[in-house]
Amino acid sequence: MNKKLKKIPHFKTESQERKFWQSHDSTEFIDYSTARVARFPNLKLTSRPITIRLPESLIERLKITAHKADMPYQTLVKKLIFDGLAK
Repeated sequence: MNKKLKKIPHFKTESQERKFWQSHDSTEFIDYSTARVARFPNLKLTSRPITIRLPESLIERLKITAHKADMPYQTLVKKLIFDGLAK
């Protein structure tokens, strides 16, 4: 299938790019049949591990809530912290 691909526009900000890709089909711009696996062995983590002591009952409640939301409980903890700080 030789489909004519559209040119990806230049974006001034990440926000512009995000809005663009939310409203456009990427298959009109990219031929995924030629995609290859990429490895980034020197990629540095952008987060830092911390230790926090929580009561076991709270951890169990977090795990149950996270399971209901179909996400890892540590992801739920990060989301709750982020949402709390955003207020």
